[in-house]
Amino acid sequence: MFNGFTKQTSDFLWELSFNNERPWFLAHKDEFEKVLNQPFKALAADTYEIMKENYPDMGLKLHVARIYRDARRLFGRGPYKDHLWFSLKSGEIQGEGPMFWFEIGAADYSYGMGFYGASPGQMEVFRRQVDANPARFERLATAVEKAGFRIYGEEYKRPKGDRGEIVNRWYNRKRIGMERCKDFGGELFESSLPRTLADAYSELMPMYEFFLEFYRAAAEDSEKRI
Repeated sequence: MFNGFTKQTSDFLWELSFNNERPWFLAHKDEFEKVLNQPFKALAADTYEIMKENYPDMGLKLHVARIYRDARRLFGRGPYKDHLWFSLKSGEIQGEGPMFWFEIGAADYSYGMGFYGASPGQMEVFRRQVDANPARFERLATAVEKAGFRIYGEEYKRPKGDRGEIVNRWYNRKRIGMERCKDFGGELFESSLPRTLADAYSELMPMYEFFLEFYRAAAEDSEKRI
């Protein structure tokens, strides 16, 4: 059961960022387990259970990131991550696809929903789905922004079209995510954080369902080309 992070969680992550080497980590592994790994896994598990109860037909899958970097992708950054995340996604998704997520670092934390590995073909289908019912998508987009989620994702240098101020913020991106980002503290220290995350994901669920629609449509397009 999740009982909250502590200031020591932030302190550990700061120290790790300045001492990202195996001897230091091994000397502080007990601290890692106590102040970061155990509460992080508990948060992920508790949030997953709430979401699974709320959306039993979605067959949600949970992925919890490990602290160890992929040895093939170190690039001089050290063997350990200085932030951790977990994700939840529909059981129908194989590999990359739209997902809910939570991430914690030394200075801040964030949570939201996005489709990070979307291909150009998938984003083309996204725009096609928007064009099929722009009023519906504008309602979805407006609700997300009113709920306080920030849209992010690299934008095309040449816009793909003009669909109005609200829709354009989504339409002309190479990939799309939405997040709330906050300074370390506050909700992180509260045992109610799993419920806070589940409530936030529920606010994003209508948009997530739209993302699933274009994910499926893109998969169907791909099968037709085979």
